[in-house]
Amino acid sequence: MGQGSRVQSRKKDMTGAEAPHEVAPTSETSSAGIGRRVFLKLSSVAALALAIPKWVWASFVEKLQVRTVETDTFHFDPGTGMIRWTDKKREEPYYLTIDGLVEKPLRLSYGELKVLPQINQTSDFHCVEGWSVKDIQWGGFRFSEILKKVKVKPEAKFVVFHSLGKTGSPAGTLDHYVESFSIEELLDMKKERLLAITMNDKPLPHNHGAPLRIVSPYDLGYKGAKFVTRIEFAKERQPGWWTLANPIYAPEAPVPRDRLRNKKG
Repeated sequence: MGQGSRVQSRKKDMTGAEAPHEVAPTSETSSAGIGRRVFLKLSSVAALALAIPKWVWASFVEKLQVRTVETDTFHFDPGTGMIRWTDKKREEPYYLTIDGLVEKPLRLSYGELKVLPQINQTSDFHCVEGWSVKDIQWGGFRFSEILKKVKVKPEAKFVVFHSLGKTGSPAGTLDHYVESFSIEELLDMKKERLLAITMNDKPLPHNHGAPLRIVSPYDLGYKGAKFVTRIEFAKERQPGWWTLANPIYAPEAPVPRDRLRNKKG
């Protein structure tokens, strides 16, 4: 397999996973026996993984359970570009709102996002809990495409991404998920950040952040906000939802270098 992310530009339309459960040995269990059995199981899994066709692996990745703090009250239909609110029994078109420190706020429909210059890249996902999912295929557009659409005021240095829906519990005064980056960070091509609308050549599944999510391969998973509906240009960095909910989650979250296959991070 290649190291890190593999990127390819395209001019056409166009997740991470549940941590494995560990069973602690009891006083009646032989630790040597457990070690031998675990080794054999892992060896079998590794051999199986090497034999799995790519299309099967893609299906497996899509079915992995995910961490999310949003309440399940909405669903996006990529065929119509509509959001269905199950709690409110209504539908409305999805728009990405771009506002804050810009000369003129802008709204882009899902259809307009799909016709932006598209990028395909294969990236690893790294959770803060220590597990990773390798070689996820993403499709979407670079943040630079947003900058082409708006005139940003000189004092704007940061970008805050706001997510659809409400979280199950508040974090400070926040009732929805947010994450932020500096404009400079978002434009750093070495970090391969992407605004993704597809996964494994299909529209993003709901559990993985449809209709739009951040992919940031060299940051820990909580920086990858899902269900993005608003991009706000700001003067200062805003702490993200997880940082406010628990300060052990730092505003900046680079993946430890020893977890990276590609050492750009």
